[in-house]
Amino acid sequence: MEVKQNTSTVLATPLSETKGYSGPIALMVSLFFIFGIITVFNDVLIPHLKSVFSLSYIQAMLIQFAFFSAYFLMALPASKVINRFGYKNSIVIGLLVVMGGCLLFHPAASLVFYPLFLLALFIMASGITLLQVSVNPYISALGSPETASSRLNLAGGFNSLATVIGPLIGAHFILSNGDVQRGAEAVQPPYLFLAVFVLIVAIIIHFYQLPKLAIETEKKKKKGAWKFRNLRLGIVAIFLYVGAEVTIGSFLINYFSLEHIAGLSEQQAAKYVSLYWGGAMIGRFIGVLFLGRVKVSKALTAVSVIAFLLILTSIFATGAISMWTVIAVGLFNSIMWPCIFPLAIKDLGEYTSQGSGLLIMGVVGGAIIPLIQGILADYWSVQASFSIALVCYGYLIFYGLNGFKSKNKQAAK
Repeated sequence: MEVKQNTSTVLATPLSETKGYSGPIALMVSLFFIFGIITVFNDVLIPHLKSVFSLSYIQAMLIQFAFFSAYFLMALPASKVINRFGYKNSIVIGLLVVMGGCLLFHPAASLVFYPLFLLALFIMASGITLLQVSVNPYISALGSPETASSRLNLAGGFNSLATVIGPLIGAHFILSNGDVQRGAEAVQPPYLFLAVFVLIVAIIIHFYQLPKLAIETEKKKKKGAWKFRNLRLGIVAIFLYVGAEVTIGSFLINYFSLEHIAGLSEQQAAKYVSLYWGGAMIGRFIGVLFLGRVKVSKALTAVSVIAFLLILTSIFATGAISMWTVIAVGLFNSIMWPCIFPLAIKDLGEYTSQGSGLLIMGVVGGAIIPLIQGILADYWSVQASFSIALVCYGYLIFYGLNGFKSKNKQAAK
């Protein structure tokens, strides 16, 4: 899942109109790869730290809570950092913050102290939040506006690639059984490698002659965007979509470890998590081909209905049917973000920038929904806990059918 808007309007003012942007674009795309790797590593951390610390599902879901709450808490501070230091410096600062969070995994593992892991995750996510609100508009401005969506799709593709290979890397390095001390220390090598990689990228960007951008910050109008029904309901849609996508990925390893589902070891199960995120990657490329040919609202309704039915089947079935139906949900999650976002900001006019910022804060659903599923898993069962995803997709069906309609216009095209 990648954030695609910022609360500022950005204009490109390149040092030279004839200068190529392949180098800067490659650097920005590498950042999307970092986003994906770090985010999807949480899916491996959850079962690992749950075992190491003998956590309940509620306690284990604090991993996603600590991570995704940063999107909500740090989005506005990130915008202030950009306004003060500029895009290039903010990107470097964000990378250094991410590096600091990665390095904090070393003492957290040595001390076998769960709260320190949560702090490390929050710090990493804070850096990623700053990077997200910096890089998305920056890569959009690196070239003509007509090809901005193509550049974002390219970046999104690398983000999806990272979410596919991330669980495989995590399974190899992290999901190794042993005593508690050794198990905790299993996280040190991959996060140390990430810290070094992030530092190298930060150094390259610091010394690279990136094109200059002029930032034009729109003055916010108090509560102006809230009068639009499609935006208000769209914020809820983003909240529930991100929450559903994240919580499903968070529980897959534990789910596939259940004897009546697949009976896999955690290391084996992690490989199937890659298929879930791989479906999202494939779906994004399919969406590029077909979204322009159908109404976005109908596309959102269709994929939400299918996702709802797949989750429903997984809850009431067993064995391979339960496993493969929940994996298939990733394919239909893929185009939900690019469907919800334009529907939510349609007809906002001068309030579009403000509305986009509010929608970004809806990403905090990735913190709240997994926590709710953790409660259900502890007091009900892991399989039945996926019913929270049914609520999420049920709302998205409503949004695709009616919720997207604006207050001022009864039909959005």
